[in-house]
Amino acid sequence: MRTNQYVLSLKWAIVLSIFHFSMATAQTVFSKGADVGWLPQMEATGYKFYDQDGTEKECLQLLKDRGINSIRLRVWVNPNDDKASGHCSKEETIIMALRAKKMGMRVMINFHYSDSWADPAKQFKPKAWEKHSFPELLDDVYNHTFDVISSLKKAGVTPEWVQIGNEIPGGMLWPDGSTDNWKQLGQLLNKGYDAVKAVDQNIKVIVHVDEGNNNAKFRTFFDNATAQKVRYDIIGLSYYPYWIKKDYSETIADLEFNLNDMVKRYNKDVMIVEVGGEDDKVQNTYELLKATIEAVKKVPNNRGLGVMYWEPQGARSWSHYALSAWQADGKPSPALDAFKEE
Repeated sequence: MRTNQYVLSLKWAIVLSIFHFSMATAQTVFSKGADVGWLPQMEATGYKFYDQDGTEKECLQLLKDRGINSIRLRVWVNPNDDKASGHCSKEETIIMALRAKKMGMRVMINFHYSDSWADPAKQFKPKAWEKHSFPELLDDVYNHTFDVISSLKKAGVTPEWVQIGNEIPGGMLWPDGSTDNWKQLGQLLNKGYDAVKAVDQNIKVIVHVDEGNNNAKFRTFFDNATAQKVRYDIIGLSYYPYWIKKDYSETIADLEFNLNDMVKRYNKDVMIVEVGGEDDKVQNTYELLKATIEAVKKVPNNRGLGVMYWEPQGARSWSHYALSAWQADGKPSPALDAFKEE
């Protein structure tokens, strides 16, 4: 009897060890991602995706074949149906998240807290929230965040990461949540954090700022966030050499310095949640991606979590966006092979 109990205990010990090892391994797997918020609209308007041999193929499969293991999806509050500036509702996001999960991909949800694009130049309140007082806005952020994430979980997808705001160096939900009023911005960010953790404590919360090579901008923002006791798990960075009119080779050292500085200064993990290069400069974009991935992987102690391309499938012929990684013939750009080779 004792022998049987010993064997049983040993078996359970082995099972638990394997489980804990698997969990630890999953948490340290480098994220190679793609933001594909345009994909439902592209499919709805009849855009077709093709592999290198000319066969039509599902877009997420094409991305997975090139090493992509994570998908990022934006959420707008009450979006319209315009093909370029609409969609991205809670319902559409759930459908896309389920698709990604079925492909074995990890999921990031990116809250814009707007009815359309939010970025450093604009952080417009959703129309339904425009006349709300600040206490009401706090409730709006909490309730909207909780609703989307809990609905995702009920549908069978628990996101690994959630962004509270999109590129918010100047704050969000202007003017109430502007960086001109850090006390209020801090409260809004914490409401988003609390809503996510109320659904699942294991979801990692990201705060996202643009110009990942600009250390002064990041120190200013996150010093203020620290002063306001903002709660978050990961610092998210955008990195687009194109928008600052410099080649990546001129700024990659600054990006690497900033990644390491953020970890040391704030004791947070870091992640490039947006990157992109020019679609007609394939080799340069390939090299940009290789260098960016290397910079994130070099962050000590696996605290550099991953790199995500923004709308790689968003072909210029459809989107008029020059920084996709898709060709005019509907095929993936060879630049994406940078993910596959890592």
